[in-house]
Amino acid sequence: MTNVAQPAATAAPKVELIGRIISVHGSRADVGIPAMSPQGPEEKRITVGKFLGVAVGKTLLVGLVTDVSMRAEARAGEPDAAVAQLDLIGEIRSSDNGVAYFQRGTMCYPGMGDPVIFIGSRELRLIFQSSGSRMIEIGQLQQDGAIPAAVDVDEMLSKHFAVLGTTGVGKSSAIALLLQQILQARPDLRVLLLDVHNEYGRCFGERAQVLNPNNIKLPFWLFNFDEIVDVLFGGRPGIDEEVDFLSEVIPLAKSSYAQQIGLASRIVKPGEGVGIRYTLDVPVPYRIADLLSLLDARMGKLENRASRMIYHKLMMRIETVCNDPRYAFMFENANVGGDTMADILATLFRLPPNGKPMTIMQLAGFPSEVVDALVSVTCRMAFDLGLWSDGGAPLLVVCEEAHRYMAADHSVGFAPTRRAISRIAKEGRKYGVFLGLVSQRPAELDPTILSQCSTLFAMRMTNDRDQELLRSAVADTAANLLAFLPSLGTGEAFAFGEGVALPTRLKFKPLPAQTLPRSDTMGEEASGEHGPLDGRSLAAVIDRWRGRISRQRPGAADEPRSANVPSPALQPGAAPPLAAAAAPALDPNRFRLLKRPLEEQAGHGGSERPMLEIPRR
Repeated sequence: MTNVAQPAATAAPKVELIGRIISVHGSRADVGIPAMSPQGPEEKRITVGKFLGVAVGKTLLVGLVTDVSMRAEARAGEPDAAVAQLDLIGEIRSSDNGVAYFQRGTMCYPGMGDPVIFIGSRELRLIFQSSGSRMIEIGQLQQDGAIPAAVDVDEMLSKHFAVLGTTGVGKSSAIALLLQQILQARPDLRVLLLDVHNEYGRCFGERAQVLNPNNIKLPFWLFNFDEIVDVLFGGRPGIDEEVDFLSEVIPLAKSSYAQQIGLASRIVKPGEGVGIRYTLDVPVPYRIADLLSLLDARMGKLENRASRMIYHKLMMRIETVCNDPRYAFMFENANVGGDTMADILATLFRLPPNGKPMTIMQLAGFPSEVVDALVSVTCRMAFDLGLWSDGGAPLLVVCEEAHRYMAADHSVGFAPTRRAISRIAKEGRKYGVFLGLVSQRPAELDPTILSQCSTLFAMRMTNDRDQELLRSAVADTAANLLAFLPSLGTGEAFAFGEGVALPTRLKFKPLPAQTLPRSDTMGEEASGEHGPLDGRSLAAVIDRWRGRISRQRPGAADEPRSANVPSPALQPGAAPPLAAAAAPALDPNRFRLLKRPLEEQAGHGGSERPMLEIPRR
């Protein structure tokens, strides 16, 4: 071995020469190195994933070893018996005042015979030093555990990020760690975490509000037309005729309610004399009773039996969903009214935070057929809030199991959900709405949305399709790192993109046991502490299954009101007797026009089913 003078940028007198450049191919270079003894010290071993430096004048080029092989014709003892392939990814230079600094990319390229040296701890610290104003430490470098792995929070958030990896590699722990560090570095930021498996409830202690079907109120009128159709039809495509009728009466129901509580007289300009009209998707309150009353009135004017049947089926469909206890978070006060949108936004997006800047929405307790619509309305409102507030309320939306909502196959999944998340990915940064994706199936993610994530944390993956998708999403100089993904350990990741100084391998910091993500449904109960299921506990499970325990629906007379849902009587401009009035008694002859042509059909479904109370006109 011989020694060469270190470039001025590194400010050290001498370094150890380990080889020389023997070929250059664009941003790649081959280095002739001696065959290293297996008994050599670890810091002196040249292996894949390690950094090496190429001395070019006063500049030190930094490269990552991606391949090591022996030359077939090499003889024992030759100084270049082996060849290491380097991907050149940056350089250490010296400023005019002699201060060393690191910059990504290369302005000069190596020549034949240029010396190659080890990158030591000093150089690594210079490369990965926390130069940004908001840097968070999330772990340690794999090459040197004494050097922290830092991420630039502003770069990572403003251009979105993703955590990808197969099942069981520590994605949930990585997300919990990232969010904890982000909240410390950005106290002005609020976080909305869509928790598919109910596993983050205990990770953030008193800093997070946990929402589930038991304590959330998302009234049906907040859902746009596509979302409410998805709810009414149970996640299946809507029937065209019923959808058309619904699109006609929803705006009328909104106008009717506005007139009842006196809003129309304030909004309509003097002298116009025409009631206010709403579009399908504007989020203003209306009542299910008014909606059904309008459908009933239209059905009563028809003579054609087939058309009456369409109205009848649509009304039965609406009533069935409204009476389902699993949908109580949407329809519990369907006929009460009251504009609670401000309270809902304040609760959902933590405005003001009041010491809890994070919301965890646990989706596992909601009916599976409504989860897509629920994610859609939540993400859509998150973007709209940023849009109409001019970015005054920065928000990070973290989507677990993102492939469920943004599948690469556009024929799969709920289109409005894809549009809502895609809008955040493409335009959210302009309005202070940021996106974090988590997925164990990157190949099934929409590549358009994934391409908007400029910082990627790639954990262990063995699927070739997943690796190929990532290869197309990262820079060419880092693509070779993806070959190492199948060999990563639990809690290890390769970090790429704008948030990190260099594509590098790191190990996330371990979390305390009490903050580790753990599913609420597979926690202590799964350990057997409560014993096996017996007859009584099985009955309780069935009651929860049917929605009787988790969401008890009290009667109208003794129904308690949520503390954060104000009474309609207190709403500005509302008419208390009318807004809170109960619907009139059921008319037993309500469907007499429908029954006459069908009397010969015995046992027609729904004719004797109790209906929601609807005012007669």
